[in-house]
Amino acid sequence: MKTKIVIGTRGSKLAVWQTEFVKSQLEKYFPEIIFEINIIKTTGDKILDSPLSQIGDKALFTKELENALLKKEIDFAVHSLKDLPTQLPNGLTLASVLEREKPNDVLISKNNLKLSELPKNAIAATGSLRRTSQLLHYRNDLQIIDLRGNVDTRFKKFDESSWTAMLLAYAGVKRMNYENRIAEIISTDILLPAVGQAAIGIETRIDDTQTIEVVMKLNHNETEICVKAERAFLRRLEGGCQIPIGANVHLVNDKLFLDGLIASLNGKILLRDSVNGKIEEAESLGISLAETLLAKGGNKILDEIRK
Repeated sequence: MKTKIVIGTRGSKLAVWQTEFVKSQLEKYFPEIIFEINIIKTTGDKILDSPLSQIGDKALFTKELENALLKKEIDFAVHSLKDLPTQLPNGLTLASVLEREKPNDVLISKNNLKLSELPKNAIAATGSLRRTSQLLHYRNDLQIIDLRGNVDTRFKKFDESSWTAMLLAYAGVKRMNYENRIAEIISTDILLPAVGQAAIGIETRIDDTQTIEVVMKLNHNETEICVKAERAFLRRLEGGCQIPIGANVHLVNDKLFLDGLIASLNGKILLRDSVNGKIEEAESLGISLAETLLAKGGNKILDEIRK
C-alpha cells in the first residue's frame, strides 16, 4: 500500500473545501497514509470575463487536473461532478462518488422574495444556460444577466448590485456557509439541476488499483447509481456547458426515477419527460430518456444551439 497519496484540485474556495473534506474522510480510514493536496489552476479559473457557454470547452474545470493525473503528478483528482465530462480521457476513470448533497438550485434575493414574488422585469443573475432557459420558461419577463466567479465573489457582486436575485446551487451555498441567505430552495418541478450537481467525484488512473482501493472507501452506492443514469443521459445528448440540459434521479426502494429536459436558449421550448425502472438499468434508462427527448424535437433544439 502507498505511504503517500497526492490529491489534485482546483484552487477555488469551494473546490478546496471539497478536497479537504475528502482528505479528512480518507485520513480516518487510512491514518498510515500521508495525503497531500496539490492545487492546479484550470482554464475555467483563468478565464473569468466571458460566459462559460462562449469559451466552448466541455473540460473547462477538469482538463489540467486530468493532464496532471496522466503525467502521474497527482494520484487522484477531486471534482464537482457536474464539471466532469461524461467522456473521460483514455486511462482515467471515475473511481468513487461521495454521498450527494441536495441537488436543487436556490434563489438569493433582495428582501428575501420567492421566485414567484419577484417584481415584473426583475434582474436575475446566473452563469448557467440551463438555469436561464428554465427561468425564462417559468417567467419570461425576467431580465437575465451573466454571472461568473466563485461563491464568495458572486455574493459580493450581488450585494453591490441593483440586481433583484441570483441563482446558485444549494450545495455550494451550504458548503460555503451562506445557507442563511437562501430565499427559496427551488423545486425541481421548476428547475431541474445539472447532471451530477451536488455530488463530489474522484477521478483516478484506471490502472492505479491501490489508489482506487483507497478512494472506494468513500463511494456512496445510491449516489453512484443516480449519477450513472444522469451521466448516461447527458452522454447520449453530447451536452456540456453550452447546452440547456437538466436531469434529476431519485430512488424509491429498488426503483429508479429519472427526470430530464432539453430547452431552447430563450426558454420558449422546453422538452421534459421521465422514465423509471430497475436500478440495475441505470445507464440504459438514461440513454432511453435521451432518445425520447431527441425524438420529441430535442435534436432540432440541439442542432440550432450548436450552429
